Amino acid sequence: MCKDCGCSITTNNHQHGHTHVDEFGREYTHVHDHEHDAGEHSHDGGHHHHDHGDESHTHQAAHETLHHNPQLNDAKTISVIKKILDKNDQEAHHNREHFNEHGVLAINLMSSPGSGKTTLLENMVGLAPFKFGVIEGDLETSRDADRLIAKGIQAVQIQTGSACHLDAFMVHKGLHDLPLAPLDVCFIENVGNLVCPASYDVGSHLNIVLVSIPEGEDKIAKYPVMFRCADLILITKTDLLPYFKYDIEREKAEARKIKPNVDILEVNINDEASIMRVIDWIEFKRKMRN
Repeated sequence: MCKDCGCSITTNNHQHGHTHVDEFGREYTHVHDHEHDAGEHSHDGGHHHHDHGDESHTHQAAHETLHHNPQLNDAKTISVIKKILDKNDQEAHHNREHFNEHGVLAINLMSSPGSGKTTLLENMVGLAPFKFGVIEGDLETSRDADRLIAKGIQAVQIQTGSACHLDAFMVHKGLHDLPLAPLDVCFIENVGNLVCPASYDVGSHLNIVLVSIPEGEDKIAKYPVMFRCADLILITKTDLLPYFKYDIEREKAEARKIKPNVDILEVNINDEASIMRVIDWIEFKRKMRN
């Protein structure tokens, strides 16, 4: 459930266990919740899988439920929401441990739609000294994952249906299809949204938030929760500064009011040096962890 907008508020959960064998032949088992619907099915060996295509309700239905059902505002409901978020945090911890076991730095990329997340990743190919893969989140289509795969990047697409963010369980699902052994860095490219993704730990070590010049000067001030969780803010599409009223130094100051120690870089995708500064920041963080 999204605690910010209420999406998926009426889906059903149940628990089941997973046993995994990693690249080194080690087995580990954990239990977690899964949403399910009539599309649930099982395979040989008793491991249940689910048809995730229709498990999330539309935002409109969720909002109608929130507005017209006063029971959703009572203490019991708030307690249920907290338990759901606690389950997400437990799964995020599991994801983070999995990344740690493989020596992989996990980075959550967040922004509005169209700020340049996928384009940045495409342009890092051939420049980055580290090997990276991507778990890609979008409501529909595999277009972004297809773009990355075409560049030779290992990428897995997660289609969220109507959910406005990735959560730890979705990322866990993506990790089933993304071998970590060859990687140094795993990017989790979240659904384009400046609200809900900030509230969900997906198991990453670092958060990078992008904001582009065409979005306007007010985004950092309007969405402080997102920028407060950032370890690095990228102000992208700076080549468009001559065409927009955008005081970039004032926006940097606004960001540092929200989070004084945040790092900020300017990115022009046509300027390789600006992309290298992002890569250098990531490589520094990766070496610090190692």
